[in-house]
Amino acid sequence: MNIDDTVLAKLEKLSHLRIDSDKKEEVKAQLTGILDYLDNLNELDTQGLSTSFSTLEGGTPLRQDIARDKNDVAERILQHASQSTDDFFIVPAIIE
Repeated sequence: MNIDDTVLAKLEKLSHLRIDSDKKEEVKAQLTGILDYLDNLNELDTQGLSTSFSTLEGGTPLRQDIARDKNDVAERILQHASQSTDDFFIVPAIIE
């Protein structure tokens, strides 16, 4: 499918977005490319697949949930800070 000025104007109106006139050709080309890609996907035969099809056998792999004795994440991050106090970064004031 090819996106023309009429379709782009309708998309602008529906989305409440304004596309600058110097960007319209680029946006039309990008949208046309997306629709061409979707047309390629529509050519795939998916009749034999269930709606819950996955390429991973056994589901999504998960990491082990191991409890930590001490949560030292803040300490490790703050080691790289130039200044810190009580688990907080100290930065220059930006509001007077």
